[in-house]
Amino acid sequence: MRVEIWTDINCPWCYIGKARFEQALAAFPHRAEVEVVHRSFELDPHAPQTSRPVLPLLADKYGMSLEQAEAAEARIAENAHGEGLPYLAGRRDAANSFDMHRLLHFAKEQGRQDELLDALYRANFAEERSAFGTDRLVELAVGAGLDEEAAAAVLADPAAYAEAVREDEQTAAAMGATGVPFFVLDRRLGVSGAQPAETFTRALEQAWESRVPAPLIPVGGGGGVGGGDAQACGPDGCELPQR
Repeated sequence: MRVEIWTDINCPWCYIGKARFEQALAAFPHRAEVEVVHRSFELDPHAPQTSRPVLPLLADKYGMSLEQAEAAEARIAENAHGEGLPYLAGRRDAANSFDMHRLLHFAKEQGRQDELLDALYRANFAEERSAFGTDRLVELAVGAGLDEEAAAAVLADPAAYAEAVREDEQTAAAMGATGVPFFVLDRRLGVSGAQPAETFTRALEQAWESRVPAPLIPVGGGGGVGGGDAQACGPDGCELPQR
């Protein structure tokens, strides 16, 4: 069984959702027969290459004060800490993620996609240094087990894996996805948002027990594929947990 997960490194709920899904997968009796593939979804394809502090970005996007943005980040951090994830609230930045997605496709070919994705999430949400910039991405790629020269060559060529990123995004759009994280099990069941681990457990069980061709259906609430009541990030921003 294949599980495809559309995410963006700029999305904190993708970071949290990955941990929740992996918790469910670890306890799934057929986990050895589940292939997980991470796919690309840019929340803001027009974001600048130069990174910017996240708190002013949040304040501008949601029309809130810096203090309110800081409180919102702290609430997301609480959710991350609840899953055992490190999170430096308000001390991260954001920038265009296209190069990250290209590098993840290269890592997939090398069998190191999951390792690189974890490294990118840690760098973006749990480390003081920025996760963006060519030199930093090469450093993270090497830490994830990739060849330094090969990773640098990918980043130096704007066309390398660009089509693969676009194909992922077009597929997500065709399925009706408007935000991430977005999980698709065997191209039949869709789970939107950073759902609780129990929801992912039910989805894995349902997908395993009904392995016959069928239309894609949503799991975990909502009114269609890409819906749901779990937190997610979309083109207009990330859902903020309430007090």
